[in-house]
Amino acid sequence: MGEKVVATRAELADRQLYRRKLQSCLDVLERMLGEERFDRPKAMMGVEIELNLADDQGLPVLGNERVLDAISSADFQTELGRFNIEVNIAPRRLTGHVFEDLREELDTGLRYADRRAAEAGARIVMVGILPTLDLEHAGLDAMSSNDRYGLLNDQILAARGEDIALDIDGVERLSVDSVSMVAEAAATSVQLHLQVTPARFASVWNAAQSICGVQLALGANSPFLFGRELWRETRPVLFQQACDTRSAELKAQGVRPITWFGERWVDSALDLFAENLRYFPALLPICDDEDPVKVLSSGGVPRLGEMRLHNGTIYRWNRPVYDVADGVAHLRVENRCLPAGPTVADTLANAAFFYGLVRVLAEQPRPIWGRLPFDKADQNFQHGARHGIEAVQWWPRPGRGGRGLVELPATDLVLNELLPLAHQGLDEWGIEARDRDHYLGIIEQRCLRRTNGAAWQAATVHRLREQHSLGPNEAIAAMTRRYVEHMRGGEPVHTWPVG
Repeated sequence: MGEKVVATRAELADRQLYRRKLQSCLDVLERMLGEERFDRPKAMMGVEIELNLADDQGLPVLGNERVLDAISSADFQTELGRFNIEVNIAPRRLTGHVFEDLREELDTGLRYADRRAAEAGARIVMVGILPTLDLEHAGLDAMSSNDRYGLLNDQILAARGEDIALDIDGVERLSVDSVSMVAEAAATSVQLHLQVTPARFASVWNAAQSICGVQLALGANSPFLFGRELWRETRPVLFQQACDTRSAELKAQGVRPITWFGERWVDSALDLFAENLRYFPALLPICDDEDPVKVLSSGGVPRLGEMRLHNGTIYRWNRPVYDVADGVAHLRVENRCLPAGPTVADTLANAAFFYGLVRVLAEQPRPIWGRLPFDKADQNFQHGARHGIEAVQWWPRPGRGGRGLVELPATDLVLNELLPLAHQGLDEWGIEARDRDHYLGIIEQRCLRRTNGAAWQAATVHRLREQHSLGPNEAIAAMTRRYVEHMRGGEPVHTWPVG
């Protein structure tokens, strides 16, 4: 959820004052970029995973506070819904055995957390949307007791001037007249961070944007919401609608949503932070006591608190991050499009594919963003979310002399062009060959078997309904229990039997 804050309604600042402070932060960031006041190059990556809480029947448990008390680790934190928690993995160098080290750390940490959660009456489930969630879990009584979340909900409703509605047309249709922002808590994600230098930020961000559609096609794991089968990756459309600050009239006027793919390739991190200020009114106009100009002029490193907080309320699928660590400023690209799960192995395969592919695409002499129109990248994102492993993607025509674009099945694009690039990129990061082959091999098998988390969930529900005459909700609950069993087994989803 971006910057964590503790605030009351009385602390909401005058918006004109807040806007001036945001502009001051932006001016200081521009100066820092010009004066190269950022950390030296480091191949640093980080991972955050949002998790669900369920009982032994696969039904949601609204108990994150007692679960976190039982886990008693600073690595695990609260999230928007009382049925959510988040685990944060400490940053590390992207080289050597990093993926196997992460696998061991995640396996150990999640198994420990699951045992402690069981003592508090819950189990941990790693999935994009917990399939058994119902509309009762989209109300304010399901919201975590954190001031930020209540303030955000109030501000979104105030900006809209009307109730939040959901209308998602997928395999089935979901239409709900009124929900709170808590509906967004159903969407649980993996966030992949990559620290970059200012000079490389734009190329890495553009490369990450160009592959979001492929990431969703490969990693889709959220086909069910509130008892309906919708998109193969329903999180993006749910996120946009549940956090939408726009009335119907503002949508018709072309006002941009705060959950946003974007509209252009960029030349600098400054472009994105400037867009934030130019296009989006503050949802949390909370000022701190820092004068960033004075801090920078005195040789210090400013926090740029208002800019960071505002950035945290704009939900880009690749978000720019300004942060300060050990007294030094740095920039990160935060890739946010992937769902959680299905297993640690699948999560790390998705990560290996992302980091390897971005490395190569960001350094190509003919950049992908010079050959792929931005609106086609946006279409790819929509296709990947809607259709998952069966999606098609626009891509520059393969071959040395290839010109123009072609539409390719995502699986063919990955197998024939993108997987070799991801291998090359992991080699350039210095990833051990055995780990490279293992995790990219999982991606390859998903493509060959045309199976990912969403495909498995949908196929299993259909088979349970056909073979056991179960009703929709019964079949979804039975599938969820099988999903959790396989998830705990740890084998990647392409090996799971259907039904």
